Amino acid sequence: MGQSAEHDSNLTRSPGSVTAEHSLKRQLRLRDLVLAQVLTVVGSSWVGIAAGVGRAQFLVWLIAFVMFYAPMAIATYYLNREMPLEGGLYEWARRSFGDSIGFMTAWNIWAYALSSIATILFQIPSEMAYMIGPAAAGLPENHKFVYALLCGIVALLTATAVRGLGLGKWIHNVSGTAIILAFVLLVFAPFWVWLHGEPLHYAPFALHLPPTDPTSLSLLGQVLFAASGLEYIAIMAGETKDASSAIGRSVILATPIVLLMFVLGTASVVSLHELHAGTAINYVAPIPQALSQAFGEGGIAALLGKVAILLLQIRILGAASFLFTGATRLPMTAGWDHLVPAWFTRLHPRYLTPTNSIYVTSAVIATMLVLGSAGVHAAEAFGVLNDASDEFYALAYLAMFLIPICGAAVVRERLPRWVAATSICGVVSILFVLLLNAYPFVDVKSPGEFAAKILGTVTLVNACGYGFYRVRRQR
Repeated sequence: MGQSAEHDSNLTRSPGSVTAEHSLKRQLRLRDLVLAQVLTVVGSSWVGIAAGVGRAQFLVWLIAFVMFYAPMAIATYYLNREMPLEGGLYEWARRSFGDSIGFMTAWNIWAYALSSIATILFQIPSEMAYMIGPAAAGLPENHKFVYALLCGIVALLTATAVRGLGLGKWIHNVSGTAIILAFVLLVFAPFWVWLHGEPLHYAPFALHLPPTDPTSLSLLGQVLFAASGLEYIAIMAGETKDASSAIGRSVILATPIVLLMFVLGTASVVSLHELHAGTAINYVAPIPQALSQAFGEGGIAALLGKVAILLLQIRILGAASFLFTGATRLPMTAGWDHLVPAWFTRLHPRYLTPTNSIYVTSAVIATMLVLGSAGVHAAEAFGVLNDASDEFYALAYLAMFLIPICGAAVVRERLPRWVAATSICGVVSILFVLLLNAYPFVDVKSPGEFAAKILGTVTLVNACGYGFYRVRRQR
């Protein structure tokens, strides 16, 4: 009895932190969590990246789900069940490895969220160009237009975040529903083409080996990590009703939906790309490209494609809002643990949202949008931000998978022993991602320079984070 009580005390916050967490409004229910899982995991660009391996896409997705997604889902389920705390993975790592690893885990998740938001926002001009038509083909390379549009969106995200999850969860729900509907149209597209007499090959569950060239291996590394994000909702556990069970149930319910969307959607992109073999896959906006190829640019059929692209635009805004919300909670929870200044923990008097954290996050994202595309084309800017965000997130996942293997005994003893075995697969997958992720899967002037940008960015950001932590500890 005494040992159990000791474990329980070690898996809860300090009294001051508990009081702060209890002041948050618990807005999220199971339905909100499931749609949020679909929203954050199923990015529209991933079906294009997976389509880069051609008809081997199903085997590649199977490898990704067995080697990474399943270990991620299992670790998320059990770690959240034992520690349903605001801050999610940050708190799990801090209680398993101490303040320094916990802080660096939060730092990398925060860096991932910010760079990922910038990445998905860069999709808006490209997808907008497909929705408008050929006359708007130059929009993605018009930097003045892109900056004005994206800065306006960041301002909107900021205002929504201040308002809180009472409004934000409905944006996320609508956006999660939008991406599901968009994928329904994407899966329908090959059948539309087939019904109109085109010789189209659609075989979503065929087993083919992927190519072994460097670009294909880089794409494999990308796909391996594509289905990440299940644990992100746990950052908002303190704002979730019955978080210890609801988040785990959302993982179970969302998993088959996510798998089918990825496999069937990628098969559609592959089949339509083969039909238009002279056209390269647009990795920034693969779904709008595929829908334009299927439905054309005119007539009633084209309207379906434009509706789907509009749904994708809604999804992008919702995903950015969801990631933004989680990113603003990390400095707040770290502030509760005195790892960052208490200034980040101040809440809005009415909406109880961390306004100072929100404003800082907004400023950093706006800066990244400007710097991320300086002197490069949209596809390369997308590639740099996408790969850098994956590297940050992979480092955070490495901490999560190591918890059941070598984390603090007080945490490991609460988990089934077989969770450590599945986490070993997760560690292997993450090391593979970290190794291959710096190689570009888009055409760039210099692959070596591209890799240097990725690795240099990740190293510099982590050095800054650790330096901040050390200075903070000394004070």
